[in-house]
Amino acid sequence: MRLERRGRWLALGTAVLGFACGGKGGGGTGPCTPGAATQLVKTSGDPAPWYINNPLPAALSVTARDANNCAVPGVVVNWAVASGGGAVTGQGPTNADGVATATDSIGSSTSQSVTATPALTSLPTVTFSVSASATPPTSGAVSVVNNSFDPASSVVKAGSTVTWTWNSGGVEHTLTFTSGPPPLPGQTDQTSGTKAIQFNVAGKYAYHCIIHGGMAGTLTVVH
Repeated sequence: MRLERRGRWLALGTAVLGFACGGKGGGGTGPCTPGAATQLVKTSGDPAPWYINNPLPAALSVTARDANNCAVPGVVVNWAVASGGGAVTGQGPTNADGVATATDSIGSSTSQSVTATPALTSLPTVTFSVSASATPPTSGAVSVVNNSFDPASSVVKAGSTVTWTWNSGGVEHTLTFTSGPPPLPGQTDQTSGTKAIQFNVAGKYAYHCIIHGGMAGTLTVVH
């Protein structure tokens, strides 16, 4: 009886310890209880190359952690372009997940360096390396096949024309835009042939086939 009771208390103590130290960033199963921040790290590494004079498609992101890798909220991070031109927007404390983000636009040069400097002087400055290609594509081509668009995502320069070609063996598919800068193109419903659309406004467009679930694509139009 005593061994059984002792085992129950041991299990309970282990569970409480795991609850306090685990969770987001802590490696356990319960919510994390953060201590003082000792680390500032890139959340997802350097971004993939993008296009000059255009904002990156995803924000730059850093995470503050304590000595146990527990995410720490409330750490103020200041962002700045260290070299290469362009502009970065983002300043404030890390959120509940210990994450701070910034929107970065690449300038006219092909390389850029962005720093994330924590207000806590005990933490290191994080530097992102960003690169850009000269110009985006001036046309695009998408194949409409059964249950997918190929490629599923495309990038073109504003003013370019994108052509969708139905290669679906006579199976009906629609090209239906669901989001993007207005006005959105009207719906196309075909079993063969092509549909060419010119896109003059920069932004991210999402489209899908209303007949076949999960058949979707995106088009990013840049400057």
